[in-house]
Amino acid sequence: MIEIESVIPDSIADELNLVKGDMLLSINGFTIDDQIDYQLYAQGEEFVFEVKKKDGELWELDFERDEDDPIGLEFPFPQPRQCENRCKFCFVRQLPSGLRKSLYVRDDDYRFSYLYGAYISLTNLSETDIVRIIEQKLSPLYVSVHVTDVEKRSELLGRKTTAVIPMLQRLIAGGIQLHSQIVLCPEHNDGKYLVQSVNSLAELYPGILSLAVVPVGLTKYRRHLPNLRCLTPIEAKTIVNQIHAFQESFLVDYDTRFVYPADELYLKAGIAFPLLSNYEKLQLLENGVGMVPLFRSDSEQVLSEAGCYEGIVATIVTGVSAASELRHFIDRFNAATQAELRLQVVENDFFGELVTVAGLIVGRDIVQQLSAADLGQVLLIPDVMCREGDEVFLDDMRLEQLADELDVEVVKVPATPWGILDFIDFMATNMRA
Repeated sequence: MIEIESVIPDSIADELNLVKGDMLLSINGFTIDDQIDYQLYAQGEEFVFEVKKKDGELWELDFERDEDDPIGLEFPFPQPRQCENRCKFCFVRQLPSGLRKSLYVRDDDYRFSYLYGAYISLTNLSETDIVRIIEQKLSPLYVSVHVTDVEKRSELLGRKTTAVIPMLQRLIAGGIQLHSQIVLCPEHNDGKYLVQSVNSLAELYPGILSLAVVPVGLTKYRRHLPNLRCLTPIEAKTIVNQIHAFQESFLVDYDTRFVYPADELYLKAGIAFPLLSNYEKLQLLENGVGMVPLFRSDSEQVLSEAGCYEGIVATIVTGVSAASELRHFIDRFNAATQAELRLQVVENDFFGELVTVAGLIVGRDIVQQLSAADLGQVLLIPDVMCREGDEVFLDDMRLEQLADELDVEVVKVPATPWGILDFIDFMATNMRA
């Protein structure tokens, strides 16, 4: 059973007199234990819900709906299964103290992989878990492979593991499709290990749909952790060229490029990005793969549609890695629209200079580095800097606190050219009103 956290007003569930605290026991005879069960079985038009009311009374509710009409039940965020690995490169273990508790959760939960696209290691799956995944067709899943060699994978994950390829083969045989990733740690899973891993995973296509190769991220808080280092520009260039060679081969063998370097590798290597079409279905954007080419493509469309925004003065915040790309767009946007957009690049003092992505910028770094800057009419914060669906940074500073500290209006916008254009257009419309 699963507890109802809230009921949407005027929804079907509201009309059925369901309330917060009621327990949903089953749908059409299928037991409901979590959100996955609910998503799978709350499909269709005819339902029988078994519900245990807050007072203990058992209800059986028969109802019909148009399939497009939401039932209106919301459930609490599930508690994730904890990771049992001790990965050498684990980002959570590199966090400083004093952050909100949820940031220290090291989840490794197949349910989160199915529901939210979280990457899992497969090391804590029980036989019951595997049977459920296959029976309920919980696909696609997202798997952190890192390396296919058994001994090397055990070393990287910090615990003895079984071979990952047979597990992947079993899931694929059961009808499950997978996206995979390798977090690349120089002198650990590069070189011959990378070649072996890429080839072994590609042989499982189309069961494995894709492979992302992502460089390891290191903070300045790696005390008492294994010694690791970042890729050098030369190493990054070697890796990108190596992956391009794989892509050419896989296009011939599988009609897909299959393996993709993260954008960060191109930036580190100083290599030009490929065309957006080379990223095929853009399935790995959330893993930092193809975001820059997509940004460039969107930029061209935005610049062709933007109007005149003379009198608009605003500042956009970003991290070091996206600075040159965003600066190029802003320069062209200003020239085309007569707006005055300014760019402020914030270095990551909180996590350390090796962390350059915008999504890991914290509020206190913005305050410290922009306190003396002329920010114009409004400060635009990319949504990737905030917790999803909220207006709070990783260090728990809220946008309204940032606005108070800097004495400027602060607005969160999508981290895309369209997000910038939409807000600037909104500002211009309000100014004309």
